[in-house]
Amino acid sequence: MKRRLRHAAASYGSLLRNNPGHALAARHALRLFRQRAIYSFIPKNACSTMRLTLAVENGCISDEQDFNWIHQNNDTFAADLESLLTADYTFVILRCPFARLASAYLDKLVERDYQLWNLRMHDHYDFEPDNLTFREFVKKLEKPPLRRMDIHWRPQTDFLVYEDYDAYFPLEDFSQAKQELEVRLGITIMDARHLTRHGTDQYDLVRDVCFTDAAPPAIRSMKGTGQCPAPSAMYDDETISLVRRHYAGDLALYRSVFGESGILFP
Repeated sequence: MKRRLRHAAASYGSLLRNNPGHALAARHALRLFRQRAIYSFIPKNACSTMRLTLAVENGCISDEQDFNWIHQNNDTFAADLESLLTADYTFVILRCPFARLASAYLDKLVERDYQLWNLRMHDHYDFEPDNLTFREFVKKLEKPPLRRMDIHWRPQTDFLVYEDYDAYFPLEDFSQAKQELEVRLGITIMDARHLTRHGTDQYDLVRDVCFTDAAPPAIRSMKGTGQCPAPSAMYDDETISLVRRHYAGDLALYRSVFGESGILFP
């Protein structure tokens, strides 16, 4: 199958590696060497599970005891141009944009990870960390530099190195993706959720309260008791409308491949 690069024609620079759109996507196109396969790594889309799987399959670590190796080696398996164009199999895992953004907020910003302080600096210290509600965060993403400043909420389409992939998998049905990839590639998908411990799967999800304007300390306190807002509970009509606008490309891609069924707010 002929491979066509998604971002290459957007820049007529002398070297493809100087094309910023392609360079970002290529850094996140990871090789499975034995299978001659390319996996496009999108943060917040089972990426720790897949990077752990690749690290073991590619022979760099032996098992999950060396899990932290993956966080220092995001670019180790990045594909060169020849590998991109001659791959035998290409795949990517996509996620409902509403759920992905809520996950990034609950994980990175509520928990005061370094992404919070980077956002505050890039926003010229325009907010107090404990006052950054989900509504205020979504409003800030109106500014393209803030929307693209961090890989955990950057649009998913930015990470796609190809115009088309052999396989697209929805995170919302990851068990099916796991089964198909293990059969197709002859690998074992290694679940990393118990190692990262930052997914909502470890909490009892609260769905009947709206948390759009909840302060981060209140949500942290909830999480300390084993509860967490469900992704859908982070939204109201205004934030739904804003995300539809900010992430229109991601929503269009998800719909074109999977239909409406996995989207929180069709």
